[in-house]
Amino acid sequence: MAAGERRGGGAFSTCDPIRGTFADDPDDVPPQLVWAAWTKPEHLQVWYTPRPWTVARCELDLRPGGRFLTVMCSPEGKEFPNEGCYLEIVPNRRLVWTTVLQAGYRPAPAGDSETCGPACTAIISIEPHGTGTRYLATVLHGDEENRAKHEAMGFYDGWGAAFEQLLAHAKTMLEGG
Repeated sequence: MAAGERRGGGAFSTCDPIRGTFADDPDDVPPQLVWAAWTKPEHLQVWYTPRPWTVARCELDLRPGGRFLTVMCSPEGKEFPNEGCYLEIVPNRRLVWTTVLQAGYRPAPAGDSETCGPACTAIISIEPHGTGTRYLATVLHGDEENRAKHEAMGFYDGWGAAFEQLLAHAKTMLEGG
């Protein structure tokens, strides 16, 4: 897939698989709802993994050095923990976390990249745009090998599907559901 193309019906208007960047401008979802979808466990658990996967558990300690934990569950019931550390929090605008560190900025132990994925840093940028939001998600990998491993695990298609689910969930939040 070339940069700028949509993946398999995914929501992103642009996707750069080399940089790990996804962008879209959902005109009908205000920034505060996108923020809530990313920062409240009860919302993140609804949309964060592409169906039929689910989020079995979620802990979000929204402060620099705080814990970002999701435990993803496969359709077969196998759990895949994904733990990281928040690096930057700018309310309603920006979230940055990494799986290279655990809470309190402690170095993460060497993990099994087959179960929890290659180490990465995620940057979520949210900006007001007209009546909606400009959304940019960037995922940084330490090297090409780890980026390729993440891609082989279905990461890019998964994030596209999860973004569609985020939008659908945010719209139910908008409607008061």
